[in-house]
Amino acid sequence: MKKNVAVALAGVLIVAVVGGWWSMSADKSAAKNAKAPAAGGAPAGGGAAALVTLATAKKQDVPVTVQVNGSVVSLNSVDLRPQVTNTVSAVHVKEGQFVKAGQLLFSLDDRNDQANLARAKAQQKKDEATLADLERQYKRSQELVAQNFIAKSAADATLSQLEAQRAAVAADRAAVQSAQVALGYATLRAPIAGRIGAVNIYPGTLVQPTLSLVTVTQLDPIAVSFPVPEGNLQDLLEAARSRSKVEAVVTGRREPLTGTLDFVDNTVDPQIGTVRAKAVFANADQSLWPGQFVGTRITVRTLNGVTVVPAAALMMLSDGASLYVVDQAKTATRRKVKALHTFGTQVAVSGIEPGEQVVIEGSQNVRPGGKVRVDAKAPGTAPGAPVNGTTGVTPGSAASTDGTDIKPPRQERA
Repeated sequence: MKKNVAVALAGVLIVAVVGGWWSMSADKSAAKNAKAPAAGGAPAGGGAAALVTLATAKKQDVPVTVQVNGSVVSLNSVDLRPQVTNTVSAVHVKEGQFVKAGQLLFSLDDRNDQANLARAKAQQKKDEATLADLERQYKRSQELVAQNFIAKSAADATLSQLEAQRAAVAADRAAVQSAQVALGYATLRAPIAGRIGAVNIYPGTLVQPTLSLVTVTQLDPIAVSFPVPEGNLQDLLEAARSRSKVEAVVTGRREPLTGTLDFVDNTVDPQIGTVRAKAVFANADQSLWPGQFVGTRITVRTLNGVTVVPAAALMMLSDGASLYVVDQAKTATRRKVKALHTFGTQVAVSGIEPGEQVVIEGSQNVRPGGKVRVDAKAPGTAPGAPVNGTTGVTPGSAASTDGTDIKPPRQERA
């Protein structure tokens, strides 16, 4: 009996010790939790403040630039063909040579043409001599008619012969001109200044009008053809009227080449939604070559004095684009904005004022009207120096309205 009582008393003592220890631990934990909100800056009775990174909205001019891939095209390219079937007697140029307009390229066998021209000129001289004799006869016949030595009908017959001979002389002159034209076909000259391509014709080759002898391509000036999204069509037409500058980025060159917008096509391609434009470039050093692919940039308009924030601040919600604005009391307010233009890692927006603080990191933990804490280790990413806005385009596809260097805005819940 005494042994059972002792065991029971020992059990009660152990339970009392454990209960006291648990009560003290709970009191300390409660006290620690009560002090934590005050240390973290959260309001009494509310949740913990969200840890965020802020950036300052800035005011700047943003040029809206279309950046696409284009191809170099020649303003003039002539496929030289003979007018007649003949034999090549001489080749006066080498392939790849630069030629001037009017420079002799090929000579054909012209012996037959020379003979035809000589024959036509001889016939012309013969008929002109006969014409001169008839003119003298008609003059004498008029004098005899005036003295009544011959009848007037005889003078009329001489006049008829004279008129027929005048027509024959005119026909001879036309024949001489025709022979001269045919003789001109025996020499082929460069119709434009440029660079000739491959020459596969040699002396003795029989050529005919269906055979191309050489291609002459103009290289200076030269053009770059590029597609522009149809959404920028009106801005592009305005830029064409003012002959705006166009930059061509050539691989291997540090500085881009500058040309002038010269042409906008009269139709929009309905399959890819772009309109074809063309810019003209000076090309004395042959930096641009026909068929070459180059990157092109053109500023179609400028957004003056707009508010710019990092693109990471935007949230795409069911009711549109918005972002969190933080006031001096570190209270976050969700505000709807309108994205005007995205360029690089920045975006021009309307709906906020320059100088306001916006959340760029941690917005998923922020609630409208809630408090925030600024991450001391991340000082924030304020908009940098003005950067040309770009509209990125993938070759062969329609253009995107977003910058090529940023990711799409995050999908956040309201």
